[in-house]
Amino acid sequence: MLGDRWSLLIIRDLMVRGFRTFKDFQSSSERIATNILADRLKKLEAAGILNAEAVQTDRRRVNYRLTEKGIDLAPVLLELLIWGARHEETGAPCALIDSMEKNREEVLAEVRRRWKDRDPTPLLPKFKSNLRRKEMR
Repeated sequence: MLGDRWSLLIIRDLMVRGFRTFKDFQSSSERIATNILADRLKKLEAAGILNAEAVQTDRRRVNYRLTEKGIDLAPVLLELLIWGARHEETGAPCALIDSMEKNREEVLAEVRRRWKDRDPTPLLPKFKSNLRRKEMR
């Protein structure tokens, strides 16, 4: 359920970037195709990792939200973020990654608080990703 290229990126974006809508995911720098995105969202929902919640003002639109099962992936995702920033060009500021690494428990507590309070504020600030540039080399 997490072994494909896109599932962990979707979970990451829900957890730390504050993404909520199909359009949010579609406009990310990874440029996931709409058919693949729709498929992964359905699979993650079927696996109980996220829920699609209808927007009250427009029932045709949905916001995606991690379930408890999904938010329990936070420690794994944090370690992957730290590992990736340590070994690859990610665009993430070094000071931010160093702080996350030194304050793991506080970061995880904040992730869980934002999830519990439905706080959509991104945990990570926006920064320019080097992903597309590296793929083009």
